[in-house]
Amino acid sequence: MIVKADISALKKASWLEYSIRFLFGGLMTVLAGLIAKHYGPELGGLFLAFPAIAPAAATMIDQHAKEQKQRAGFEGHTRGRKTAALDMFGTVWASVGLLAFGLVIWWMGSSHSACLVLPIATVVWLGGALSTWELRRILKRQKTTHHRAAPAQFPAHKRK
Repeated sequence: MIVKADISALKKASWLEYSIRFLFGGLMTVLAGLIAKHYGPELGGLFLAFPAIAPAAATMIDQHAKEQKQRAGFEGHTRGRKTAALDMFGTVWASVGLLAFGLVIWWMGSSHSACLVLPIATVVWLGGALSTWELRRILKRQKTTHHRAAPAQFPAHKRK
């Protein structure tokens, strides 16, 4: 799979869809702030790391994929779900990187300057996200190889 950006996809969404994403992201940020105010910044930060627009994006991706298949004359329900699920895998990979970023900030933030900590944390974030991507590729390759393996031969006396 080649990762690429498709800027033309921005034209496919309506202003209502962008507004819903913005509203949901804002609500999650406010919720994280309220949690941080009541329970402390450590717990609030965990909620701030929640991919705020992911649920809204997943439903919109599902809807767009279904509409595209229906315009082609097919029922697009399954395709929409698979497309949204694939997008959420990207969210998971980025979250692993974000966790690594947060751990570096937590570990080094109070004892080193931000000019040192932020670049290191960014490199660690990138490494975490790319490592997760590579792990997915390796596991997928192993799964494909495992399914292609020749079936075991049964002894002649057990064949019927």
